[in-house]
Amino acid sequence: MNKIIKIALVAIGIISAILWYMLPSRELSEANPVEAAKSGPMAAMFMITYLLLAVAVVFSLGFALKNMFSNPQGLKKTLFFVVGFALAAIISYAISSGTDVAPEYMAMTDESTVKKIGMGLNLFFILTIVAIGAMLYGGFKKMTSK
Repeated sequence: MNKIIKIALVAIGIISAILWYMLPSRELSEANPVEAAKSGPMAAMFMITYLLLAVAVVFSLGFALKNMFSNPQGLKKTLFFVVGFALAAIISYAISSGTDVAPEYMAMTDESTVKKIGMGLNLFFILTIVAIGAMLYGGFKKMTSK
């Protein structure tokens, strides 16, 4: 199985190198970027990228779920973190107003989209604060335990 994977990766690498060589020239890319992006080699490279990304996601989720369900403590811990993340998402959605955009930009979108963007930013800030707090707590605990 390992040999087959290595052969497949070498084949994908060779195909990608050939497609890279066939990409449109820089002059065409700068003159007409839309046509350059629609070229056959570029579309094939995107398909290879999507394929490799899908394989990586499927295998990483598969192994994570296998390990999670094989260990009850791991399942409990994962459930705790998923509930915490969902709670942080709900709180960040509740505190986003949806109207924090200048009026000239509000004409380009609607309030729901602005509220979702605000939620994403608030969630990022909340998770950043939690991560920094966890690092500080871990460092403090390690310093005081010796």
